Amino acid sequence: MLHKSNIKLAALVGITLSVFSLLVHLFVANYSVGGFIQYKLQDDYPYSLGHKSRPRRLWGPVTSLQVLHPYAKPRSPYPSVPIQQNGFIYAKIFGGFEKIRSSICDLVAIARLLNATLILPEIQQSVRSKGISPRFKSFSYLYDEEQFISALSEDAVIVKSLPSDLKEARKRTKFPTISPKPSTSPNFYIRDVLPKFKKSKVIRIIISDGGCLQAILPSSMDEYQRLRCRVAFHALQFRSEIRALGSKMVERLRATGSPYLSYHAGLMRDVLAFHGCAELFQDVHTELIQYTRKQLINQEVIADDLVVDSFSRKRNGSCPLMPEEVGLILRAMGYPANTIIYMAGSETFGGQRILVPLRAMYMNLVDHTFLCSKKELSSLIGPEYPLPLNIPQPPPVKSEKQLIDEWKKAGPRPRPLPPPPARPFYQHEKEGWYGWVAETDREPDPSPMDLRNQAHRLIWDALDYYVSVEADAFFPGFNNDGSGWPDFSSLVMGHRVYQTTSGVTYRPNRQKLAELFSSGLDNLYHPPQNWTKLVRDHLNRSLGVEGFIAEAESSKPVSFLSHPFPECSCRTSKSSVIPDHAMSSSLKSQYRSDDECPEWMARGLAMAFSNAPTTKDEDVEEGELQEDDEAVRQAESDSGNRSDVSRSLEQDEEMDPDD
Repeated sequence: MLHKSNIKLAALVGITLSVFSLLVHLFVANYSVGGFIQYKLQDDYPYSLGHKSRPRRLWGPVTSLQVLHPYAKPRSPYPSVPIQQNGFIYAKIFGGFEKIRSSICDLVAIARLLNATLILPEIQQSVRSKGISPRFKSFSYLYDEEQFISALSEDAVIVKSLPSDLKEARKRTKFPTISPKPSTSPNFYIRDVLPKFKKSKVIRIIISDGGCLQAILPSSMDEYQRLRCRVAFHALQFRSEIRALGSKMVERLRATGSPYLSYHAGLMRDVLAFHGCAELFQDVHTELIQYTRKQLINQEVIADDLVVDSFSRKRNGSCPLMPEEVGLILRAMGYPANTIIYMAGSETFGGQRILVPLRAMYMNLVDHTFLCSKKELSSLIGPEYPLPLNIPQPPPVKSEKQLIDEWKKAGPRPRPLPPPPARPFYQHEKEGWYGWVAETDREPDPSPMDLRNQAHRLIWDALDYYVSVEADAFFPGFNNDGSGWPDFSSLVMGHRVYQTTSGVTYRPNRQKLAELFSSGLDNLYHPPQNWTKLVRDHLNRSLGVEGFIAEAESSKPVSFLSHPFPECSCRTSKSSVIPDHAMSSSLKSQYRSDDECPEWMARGLAMAFSNAPTTKDEDVEEGELQEDDEAVRQAESDSGNRSDVSRSLEQDEEMDPDD
């Protein structure tokens, strides 16, 4: 009897301790949610985190472009501006972050061209979302309204809303509406829009393709190009909450004293569908791309076959560099395996699965969810109203009379038994962008939660843009994709060209890299030295004047903000950065000579340069790059797989006849 009592007592004590332990764990978990960052950058690697020596060939600056500096101040009066104030322009902008940013710059230039008052544009992606925080509406969801208005006070009149009398007239009267394309010329606005504008005093502009004014303007309108630069790089500042968190993210990335590289994959569903890159993906992702491509064909956005050879498109540079290929390129360049890489972009089509090879090569691959707590991210969004739950409603209960009537009308007997009811789809099975594929062939309209998530993506893209512009190096996966729409990578590259021209901004030629990957397909993870040298030579050339020229020829005709040179820059050297013999005939037709910086600016830059602290690594000359290669190879050889790596390199060297 006593023995049984002891067993019961021990069991009771054990159960009590288990319940207490469970409660403690639940309390700690609930307390820590949103308050702490869950992970840390890996520092237990055979060599120091982030390769702190900072070799110049990996982290810059680029010597050949150090003479270029941002200079977007007015240099002459605006040409062809009407003398009298003509009225108001109000605009609605559809699309994602990159389309919004590009469109706002065009709108300010048009307001200046027509001498009109611009109403702060409506960002439809935030307006359409129901229940978002009342603290941020439309334009203020992303940008600082007061800064935008005051920074452009000498260029254009900008107000927050229409006067009250015109608001009433807007409800009663349909003002003239135009939907211009990104290739619209200034003559269209002067010849066709201005006469209507003078009559109605208000005109509405709807922008859905990421712009409403052509990228290349006549030489007489260079001041309008500089106005675009002042809008994009000075007036369009994110609201204070986004800037503060973006600054914290940059500090956390550099907390170890190491530089970091920002990478934007450019894997977006509509762009992949436009170019026919479905076969590069698998399963449901291929099906979703093909569905979107079919929609684009029906809308006559593209005139092409539904099924195309994605691999031939990739060989001609029309498809993006996949994350695995980017990892191999960075390895070939000499970036060590513990390099800190910031993954930009709120949407990476293919999800985490497509990032697995890159994460295997570079363990410190992070994004905004890694660097920020849930509490910090939710503070950017602000308090939001709860959305109604989408709970499937059961069918209405039928009365006995209705059941009898249905039985009488059901037809002759005997009848087979009815099929069993279909299994219901629950809410958790429908969540996500692919949930509809299992139910129907037609993509449903966005739900309220989808619209809210689209608005949230604008904020995540703003954070990524801030971090990418401030990065020590930037690598685009799919810039200048040829769709004619502005893309995130090109806008970041243009901002970096303006802000720090000599910074490390890679401008890869995807067609050239596709050829290199095809030639070394059998030994990509242990490539021969001549393959590595070809990759390095190509990317090093893309950093300098040669890549600068290629980017001017390919990107600038599509989006001026992707390459705002030379209109928004000046040089401290006597000779031009780009010599005439290096320019093609097409580039010469749109290129204006870069101006020398004003004397006061040149003196200030010279004084700042002389006072700037220099380190031994930053003073590495081109002749010492070989020593950097040896240091990187030595660091890699110290890892746990030293013998395997060295053995594979020796085998590749023996197999390669060109070495």
